[in-house]
This record gives sequence, structure tokens and C-alpha cells, in this order.
Amino acid sequence: MSNEVRRWYDRDPLLSKMMRVLKNSDDDFQIKMAINLIKVIIEHHIDTDQFQSINDIMMAVQDGHIDKGNARWYDADNTLRTAIQMLESCPPDMQRRITKDIAEKIINEFNQIDKKNQESDEEPEGVDITDENE
Repeated sequence: MSNEVRRWYDRDPLLSKMMRVLKNSDDDFQIKMAINLIKVIIEHHIDTDQFQSINDIMMAVQDGHIDKGNARWYDADNTLRTAIQMLESCPPDMQRRITKDIAEKIINEFNQIDKKNQESDEEPEGVDITDENE
């Protein structure tokens, strides 16, 4: 076996894990995180003056376009594909910073979901679930 990395995002362990989480998430979560990813990427690029216009952003997205169709899991949705292609076009050091930002957003989102689930599992006041035969 070789240690060769097949996918661009597997070179960084945190980025690889983030991509696995996204891949295994439902569509709504993927879209929500893709929109957040696009926002974070644009913010980071504005800070570095790499993108001067919307055309610069669109060119970065087109650079990652695959003509052969939906060959990757994230090609199924335009928003998700755009976000991932934008991330791929970032320099590695910026990818790491962006990945950390998005990982925090994913954790926060999971925490909110857990909190909602716990709240819905709580019993309404005044309901006695004990067995009267005890």
C-alpha cells in the first residue's frame, strides 16, 4: 500500500473529516454549511485582496468545473459544488483557516440540534409517567 492521497482534501486531516461529515449529512445541512462556507471563503479572500470582483470568484469556481458530469459526491447540488470548488481553489494555508471556521460552525450546528432534541424529549409539566401499579 502507498501513502498517496487520492483526493485533494485528504491531505489535511481536519479538512478530510469536515468533508466526510458533509458527505454523510442530509441535504439541508449540506446546503446550510455550503452557504456558510461560501461566506467564509469570500471573507477570507476579501481580507487578502485575492478577489477583486465577482468575476474573480466565478473564475475560481469555473476552474474546478468537471465536464464529465456529477463525478463527485458534492456535484449533486450547485451550491455545494460551488462552495467546495471555491475551497479547493484556496491556497493550503487559507484552506486550513477556513476549515477551522467551518468546523466550528458544524459543531455549533450539531450542538443546537442536540439541544432541540433534548428539549423535545423532555416531558411536559404535569404529566406523570409512573406506573400506578407500582
